[in-house]
Amino acid sequence: MQVATLGEQLREWRTRRRMSQMDLALDTEISTRHLSFIETGRSKPSAQMLQRIADRLEVPHRARNALLLAAGYAPDYQERALDSDEMAGMRAIVEHVLKGHEPYPALAVDRHWNMVAANSAVGILTGLAAAHLFEPPVNVLRIALHPEGLAPHIANRGEWRAHLLERLDHQIDASGDAGLIDLRAELAGYPAEADERHRGAANGIAVPLILDTPMGQIRFVSTVTIFGTPVDITLSELAIEAFFPADAESAALLQKLAER
Repeated sequence: MQVATLGEQLREWRTRRRMSQMDLALDTEISTRHLSFIETGRSKPSAQMLQRIADRLEVPHRARNALLLAAGYAPDYQERALDSDEMAGMRAIVEHVLKGHEPYPALAVDRHWNMVAANSAVGILTGLAAAHLFEPPVNVLRIALHPEGLAPHIANRGEWRAHLLERLDHQIDASGDAGLIDLRAELAGYPAEADERHRGAANGIAVPLILDTPMGQIRFVSTVTIFGTPVDITLSELAIEAFFPADAESAALLQKLAER
Protein backbone atom coordinates (compact mmCIF):
# COMPACT_ATOMS: atom_id res chain seq x y z
CA MET A 1 0.00 0.00 0.00
CA GLN A 2 1.48 3.32 -1.07
CA VAL A 3 1.79 5.90 1.69
CA ALA A 4 0.35 9.33 0.83
CA THR A 5 2.87 12.14 0.50
CA LEU A 6 2.89 15.07 2.91
CA GLY A 7 1.25 17.29 0.31
CA GLU A 8 -1.50 14.76 -0.36
CA GLN A 9 -2.22 14.39 3.34
CA LEU A 10 -2.34 18.15 3.90
CA ARG A 11 -4.68 18.66 0.96
CA GLU A 12 -6.95 15.93 2.27
CA TRP A 13 -7.13 17.51 5.74
CA ARG A 14 -7.62 20.99 4.33
CA THR A 15 -10.42 19.74 2.09
CA ARG A 16 -11.96 17.84 5.00
CA ARG A 17 -11.99 21.05 7.04
CA ARG A 18 -13.41 22.96 4.05
CA MET A 19 -10.58 25.49 3.98
CA SER A 20 -8.98 27.16 0.99
CA GLN A 21 -5.22 27.52 0.72
CA MET A 22 -5.61 31.24 1.34
CA ASP A 23 -7.67 30.69 4.51
CA LEU A 24 -5.18 28.20 5.92
CA ALA A 25 -2.21 30.36 4.99
CA LEU A 26 -3.71 33.41 6.70
CA ASP A 27 -4.60 31.47 9.84
CA THR A 28 -1.13 29.94 10.14
CA GLU A 29 0.73 33.14 9.15
CA ILE A 30 2.51 31.72 6.12
CA SER A 31 2.25 32.80 2.50
CA THR A 32 -0.20 31.14 0.15
CA ARG A 33 2.72 30.54 -2.20
CA HIS A 34 4.69 28.70 0.49
CA LEU A 35 1.67 26.56 1.43
CA SER A 36 1.13 25.75 -2.24
CA PHE A 37 4.77 24.68 -2.54
CA ILE A 38 4.40 22.44 0.53
CA GLU A 39 1.31 20.76 -0.92
CA THR A 40 3.03 20.17 -4.27
CA GLY A 41 6.22 18.86 -2.66
CA ARG A 42 8.39 21.77 -3.81
CA SER A 43 9.04 22.96 -0.27
CA LYS A 44 9.55 21.22 3.06
CA PRO A 45 8.06 22.85 6.18
CA SER A 46 9.82 22.89 9.52
CA ALA A 47 8.42 20.58 12.18
CA GLN A 48 7.15 23.63 14.08
CA MET A 49 5.34 24.96 11.01
CA LEU A 50 3.83 21.56 10.34
CA GLN A 51 2.50 21.40 13.90
CA ARG A 52 1.02 24.89 13.50
CA ILE A 53 -0.78 23.79 10.35
CA ALA A 54 -1.97 20.59 12.09
CA ASP A 55 -3.27 22.64 15.03
CA ARG A 56 -5.37 24.80 12.72
CA LEU A 57 -6.69 21.76 10.85
CA GLU A 58 -7.42 19.96 14.15
CA VAL A 59 -5.53 16.88 13.00
CA PRO A 60 -5.71 13.98 15.52
CA HIS A 61 -2.51 12.72 17.17
CA ARG A 62 -2.29 9.55 15.07
CA ALA A 63 -2.60 11.50 11.82
CA ARG A 64 -0.11 14.13 13.02
CA ASN A 65 2.50 11.41 13.39
CA ALA A 66 1.78 10.42 9.79
CA LEU A 67 2.30 14.04 8.66
CA LEU A 68 5.60 14.29 10.52
CA LEU A 69 6.85 10.97 9.15
CA ALA A 70 5.90 11.99 5.61
CA ALA A 71 7.94 15.18 6.08
CA GLY A 72 10.95 13.22 7.31
CA TYR A 73 10.59 14.01 11.02
CA ALA A 74 10.26 11.72 14.03
CA PRO A 75 6.71 11.30 15.34
CA ASP A 76 5.78 13.43 18.36
CA TYR A 77 3.24 11.11 19.99
CA GLN A 78 3.83 7.68 21.48
CA GLU A 79 1.26 4.92 21.52
CA ARG A 80 1.30 2.74 24.62
CA ALA A 81 -1.03 -0.18 25.21
CA LEU A 82 -3.56 0.49 27.95
CA ASP A 83 -2.42 -2.67 29.77
CA SER A 84 1.26 -1.62 29.73
CA ASP A 85 3.14 -0.73 32.92
CA GLU A 86 3.51 2.88 31.74
CA MET A 87 -0.25 3.27 31.53
CA ALA A 88 -1.00 1.76 34.96
CA GLY A 89 -1.94 5.14 36.43
CA MET A 90 -4.30 6.01 33.59
CA ARG A 91 -5.81 2.53 33.67
CA ALA A 92 -6.49 2.95 37.39
CA ILE A 93 -8.29 6.24 36.67
CA VAL A 94 -10.47 4.59 34.04
CA GLU A 95 -11.32 1.70 36.38
CA HIS A 96 -12.08 4.16 39.20
CA VAL A 97 -14.51 6.12 37.01
CA LEU A 98 -16.23 2.96 35.79
CA LYS A 99 -16.54 1.47 39.28
CA GLY A 100 -17.77 4.74 40.73
CA HIS A 101 -20.63 4.85 38.24
CA GLU A 102 -22.22 1.64 39.51
CA PRO A 103 -25.05 0.61 39.80
CA TYR A 104 -25.39 2.23 36.37
CA PRO A 105 -23.59 0.87 33.27
CA ALA A 106 -20.37 2.48 32.04
CA LEU A 107 -17.70 1.31 29.60
CA ALA A 108 -14.49 2.52 27.96
CA VAL A 109 -13.93 2.23 24.21
CA ASP A 110 -11.09 2.83 21.78
CA ARG A 111 -11.25 4.85 18.54
CA HIS A 112 -13.11 2.04 16.72
CA TRP A 113 -15.65 1.57 19.52
CA ASN A 114 -14.03 -1.65 20.72
CA MET A 115 -14.63 -2.14 24.45
CA VAL A 116 -11.46 -2.02 26.54
CA ALA A 117 -13.03 -1.92 30.01
CA ALA A 118 -16.46 -1.99 31.63
CA ASN A 119 -18.10 -2.05 35.04
CA SER A 120 -20.25 -4.88 36.34
CA ALA A 121 -23.52 -3.08 35.55
CA VAL A 122 -22.83 -3.39 31.81
CA GLY A 123 -24.02 -6.97 32.21
CA ILE A 124 -27.56 -5.53 32.22
CA LEU A 125 -26.99 -4.55 28.57
CA THR A 126 -24.75 -7.34 27.35
CA GLY A 127 -26.87 -10.11 28.83
CA LEU A 128 -29.44 -9.50 26.11
CA ALA A 129 -27.06 -10.11 23.19
CA ALA A 130 -25.77 -13.29 21.50
CA ALA A 131 -22.54 -14.79 22.84
CA HIS A 132 -20.69 -14.66 19.49
CA LEU A 133 -20.81 -10.84 19.55
CA PHE A 134 -18.46 -10.92 22.53
CA GLU A 135 -15.61 -12.59 20.70
CA PRO A 136 -12.68 -10.12 20.71
CA PRO A 137 -12.60 -7.40 19.66
CA VAL A 138 -15.93 -6.62 21.31
CA ASN A 139 -17.45 -3.73 19.38
CA VAL A 140 -20.16 -1.94 21.33
CA LEU A 141 -21.84 -0.39 18.29
CA ARG A 142 -22.07 -3.80 16.64
CA ILE A 143 -23.65 -5.18 19.82
CA ALA A 144 -26.10 -2.26 19.89
CA LEU A 145 -27.37 -2.56 16.31
CA HIS A 146 -26.79 -6.19 15.32
CA PRO A 147 -30.01 -8.23 14.80
CA GLU A 148 -28.71 -10.67 17.44
CA GLY A 149 -27.53 -7.91 19.72
CA LEU A 150 -29.50 -5.27 21.61
CA ALA A 151 -31.47 -4.11 18.54
CA PRO A 152 -34.55 -6.34 19.08
CA HIS A 153 -34.77 -5.09 22.70
CA ILE A 154 -34.51 -1.36 21.95
CA ALA A 155 -37.99 0.17 22.03
CA ASN A 156 -36.88 3.26 20.07
CA ARG A 157 -34.58 1.35 17.74
CA GLY A 158 -34.97 3.68 14.76
CA GLU A 159 -34.19 6.77 16.82
CA TRP A 160 -31.19 5.14 18.53
CA ARG A 161 -29.89 3.73 15.23
CA ALA A 162 -30.02 7.18 13.61
CA HIS A 163 -28.28 8.67 16.64
CA LEU A 164 -25.39 6.18 16.55
CA LEU A 165 -24.88 6.51 12.79
CA GLU A 166 -24.85 10.29 13.12
CA ARG A 167 -22.20 10.06 15.84
CA LEU A 168 -20.11 7.87 13.55
CA ASP A 169 -20.55 10.37 10.71
CA HIS A 170 -19.17 13.15 12.90
CA GLN A 171 -16.19 11.01 13.93
CA ILE A 172 -15.45 10.07 10.33
CA ASP A 173 -15.68 13.69 9.27
CA ALA A 174 -13.25 14.68 12.02
CA SER A 175 -10.75 11.83 11.63
CA GLY A 176 -11.10 10.27 8.18
CA ASP A 177 -10.49 6.92 9.88
CA ALA A 178 -10.85 4.00 7.44
CA GLY A 179 -11.82 1.60 10.23
CA LEU A 180 -14.74 3.83 11.22
CA ILE A 181 -15.83 4.10 7.59
CA ASP A 182 -15.92 0.29 7.32
CA LEU A 183 -17.77 0.00 10.64
CA ARG A 184 -20.40 2.51 9.55
CA ALA A 185 -20.99 0.61 6.31
CA GLU A 186 -21.44 -2.61 8.28
CA LEU A 187 -23.89 -1.06 10.75
CA ALA A 188 -25.90 0.69 8.03
CA GLY A 189 -26.22 -2.65 6.25
CA TYR A 190 -28.00 -4.38 9.13
CA PRO A 191 -31.69 -5.11 8.50
CA ALA A 192 -33.99 -2.27 9.50
CA GLU A 193 -37.59 -1.35 8.98
CA ALA A 194 -38.17 1.27 6.29
CA ASP A 195 -39.14 3.94 8.79
CA GLU A 196 -36.02 3.23 10.86
CA ARG A 197 -33.61 4.18 8.11
CA HIS A 198 -34.60 7.84 7.98
CA ARG A 199 -35.96 8.55 11.41
CA GLY A 200 -34.19 11.44 13.09
CA ALA A 201 -33.69 12.25 16.75
CA ALA A 202 -36.60 13.27 18.90
CA ASN A 203 -37.30 16.90 19.76
CA GLY A 204 -36.47 16.29 23.40
CA ILE A 205 -33.40 17.31 25.40
CA ALA A 206 -31.39 14.18 24.59
CA VAL A 207 -31.83 10.97 22.61
CA PRO A 208 -32.67 8.21 25.11
CA LEU A 209 -31.86 4.52 24.92
CA ILE A 210 -35.12 2.77 25.81
CA LEU A 211 -34.38 -0.86 26.58
CA ASP A 212 -36.89 -3.64 27.15
CA THR A 213 -35.51 -6.17 29.66
CA PRO A 214 -37.04 -9.22 31.37
CA MET A 215 -37.36 -7.07 34.51
CA GLY A 216 -39.08 -4.18 32.76
CA GLN A 217 -38.30 -1.19 30.57
CA ILE A 218 -35.26 0.96 31.37
CA ARG A 219 -34.72 4.43 29.90
CA PHE A 220 -31.12 5.66 29.70
CA VAL A 221 -29.35 8.86 28.74
CA SER A 222 -25.59 8.78 28.24
CA THR A 223 -22.57 11.03 28.62
CA VAL A 224 -19.11 10.69 27.06
CA THR A 225 -15.90 11.52 28.95
CA ILE A 226 -12.46 11.97 27.37
CA PHE A 227 -9.07 12.88 28.83
CA GLY A 228 -8.51 16.62 28.59
CA THR A 229 -4.78 16.89 27.77
CA PRO A 230 -3.54 13.58 26.37
CA VAL A 231 -0.13 13.34 24.68
CA ASP A 232 -0.36 9.59 24.13
CA ILE A 233 -2.28 8.28 21.11
CA THR A 234 -4.08 5.52 23.01
CA LEU A 235 -5.22 7.96 25.70
CA SER A 236 -6.30 10.58 23.15
CA GLU A 237 -8.55 8.02 21.46
CA LEU A 238 -10.07 6.59 24.66
CA ALA A 239 -13.64 7.50 25.62
CA ILE A 240 -15.79 6.53 28.59
CA GLU A 241 -19.53 6.27 27.96
CA ALA A 242 -21.67 6.35 31.09
CA PHE A 243 -25.38 5.55 31.11
CA PHE A 244 -27.74 7.24 33.57
CA PRO A 245 -31.37 6.41 34.33
CA ALA A 246 -33.61 8.90 32.55
CA ASP A 247 -36.40 8.67 35.13
CA ALA A 248 -37.11 7.53 38.69
CA GLU A 249 -38.62 4.22 37.61
CA SER A 250 -35.48 3.30 35.66
CA ALA A 251 -33.27 4.28 38.60
CA ALA A 252 -35.27 2.09 40.96
CA LEU A 253 -35.11 -0.88 38.59
CA LEU A 254 -31.34 -0.51 38.12
CA GLN A 255 -30.87 -0.39 41.89
CA LYS A 256 -32.96 -3.54 42.26
CA LEU A 257 -30.89 -5.32 39.60
CA ALA A 258 -27.67 -4.28 41.35
CA GLU A 259 -28.88 -5.64 44.69
CA ARG A 260 -29.59 -8.97 43.03
